[in-house]
Order: sequence, then structure tokens, then C-alpha cells
Amino acid sequence: MKKQFTALAAICMLGSTSAMAQDLDIKITNLTNAIHFTPLLVVAHDSNSHLFMEGSAASDSLQAMAEGGDTSGLSTDAQASGGNVIENPAAGLLAPGSHTRFMLMSNDGNNQLSLTAMMLPTNDGFVGVDSIDIPTAKGTYTYYLNGYDAGTEANDELITGGGAPGVAGIPADPGGHAGTGGSGVAMTDSNNMIHIHRGNLGDSDASGGRSDLDSSVHRWLNPVAELVITVN
Repeated sequence: MKKQFTALAAICMLGSTSAMAQDLDIKITNLTNAIHFTPLLVVAHDSNSHLFMEGSAASDSLQAMAEGGDTSGLSTDAQASGGNVIENPAAGLLAPGSHTRFMLMSNDGNNQLSLTAMMLPTNDGFVGVDSIDIPTAKGTYTYYLNGYDAGTEANDELITGGGAPGVAGIPADPGGHAGTGGSGVAMTDSNNMIHIHRGNLGDSDASGGRSDLDSSVHRWLNPVAELVITVN
């Protein structure tokens, strides 16, 4: 057996690394208190393809997903490179504490798994994993996923309805816990590469303060999701 560590500190045990066509039973659980995931994009792909790479600049397609939840560009990119794509398996938002379960076919050669979805409410935060080695031996494999910052928008933590790339602000708080009247937490961010998200800061002023987010509700720490892959 070989211990395999992902970049997100997920641990699994792999018995075989040979590529083969197979159906994967996948379960994704939202582990946060009050953060929703926008429609997920899950892709089996080859080792030359990526949805994102930590430490690199976000693509236009990733920016559209991270700021507004639009996965269409990433899906098109993945399919153009021969990836097996599952879009929106939860049929909408994945609420805190909820999970979605589905099957994904991995063709011979598509031996890597990546996924992504915007985290709401954040400015450009997303849950993701980049290029897990898809297990081939029978068993259940568990990974814990981090929240990332796309590095494309300052984390002002203001609910403005903005969601288009380059438009400042958070589109919405699906849980309805946000306030109004914030002055802005950060107008610029120093790291414009994809990096681990520092989490929402929030405040306790529902009608002012710096943030429109509630520090007693919207704060989160990593990991933010659990991924379970079952090979039968």
C-alpha cells in the first residue's frame, strides 16, 4: 500500500496506480457552518490538464467561477482537453451540512480528479482540489478540501449583488445572515495568485462596520468540504 498526500493534506491509501476506465462513486459534503457552494464542477482528466493551480494566476474561466459561480468556461476548457465532466450534481447550491452523491466515469488516461465551486458569501473564494490521483483499487478514499482565494478580487466583504468578473462585491448570502452598510474590509489584496483563503472576517454590526458578513456566523476555517471516492 502506498500513502498518498494531496496538496490539501487529504490522506488516502492506494493499492494500484494503473490507469483504467471505471465508474467512480463520489460524495461531496459541505462542512461549513453558513457557507453555500455554488453548482459544483467535477472533472476526471489527464495529468496535463488543470482547473486551477495553487500559486498560479487564475484563468479567466476560473475567475468567472470564483467571483460569480459560473462554471461554463471551466467546463468548456475541460471538455476540450478530453476530460469527463459532471456539472451541478447537487442541482443547485450545496448548503452547509448537506452532501451530494453521484457517479463519474473516468476514461483510460483520465487518471486525475479535480473539482471546484464558488463559496458564498465570499468575494472570490472557492472550494477546490487540483489533480488527485484517482484510485483504482477497490475501497473508499477520503479527502478533506480547502477553501482557496482566486486572487482576482479584493475581499471587501460587501454584499453588492456583483458577480461578474471585475465587479467588486459579493453576489449574495444564500443563508440570509448578512447585514448592510459596511465600509469594506480590504480594498486591495497583496497576493494576486491562487492561494489558501484567509477566511471571512466579518463583524458584529448588522447595519454598519467594515463588513456586511456576521463574524459569529460566516467565519470558517479549513477544511471546508469532504470528498469521498468509492471504487467498487
